[in-house]
Amino acid sequence: MYDLLLRKIGRLPPELTIAISCATLLFVGFYLEYFENLTPCPLCLIQRLIYVSILLTNISSYFLFSAARFRILFLYTSTFFSVLGVITAGRQVWLQHLPSDQVPECGPGVRYLLEVYPFQKVLELIYLGSGSCAEILWEFLSLSIAGWSAIFFIFFLIYSLASAQRLYTSQ
Repeated sequence: MYDLLLRKIGRLPPELTIAISCATLLFVGFYLEYFENLTPCPLCLIQRLIYVSILLTNISSYFLFSAARFRILFLYTSTFFSVLGVITAGRQVWLQHLPSDQVPECGPGVRYLLEVYPFQKVLELIYLGSGSCAEILWEFLSLSIAGWSAIFFIFFLIYSLASAQRLYTSQ
């Protein structure tokens, strides 16, 4: 049964595989937020935005463009967003592994930051991190949500790049 499922998934276009994976990860994130009452930190919210960007990029590529050159362009765009995701998730994993005396203090919420500062300054403050980003609220197989997110962003990065390369060489 699993062989059949894996063969079917393997036949899906890469854009659809990535989009379904992103939608599933977003669903899990919303489940953890609304049913397990885990409040996302600012870096988690940025990662969600990146997942949405990857999802929309790949859905657009799948439904709007059939020409290989456009699909390659969108897969490279997906790769770019994946790199941003690796950086963001990696930053959060780094914050989570800091000694407790080096963890930055908790700052104001994202809503307040957006009301007071320009967007560029908000991004800068979010990437500097806060105490809420260093908390580990949930783990699975000894990895935090940020750790799993980093793994999935790396997967999307490699898969997007490999798929773009495969399309390029098959032209």
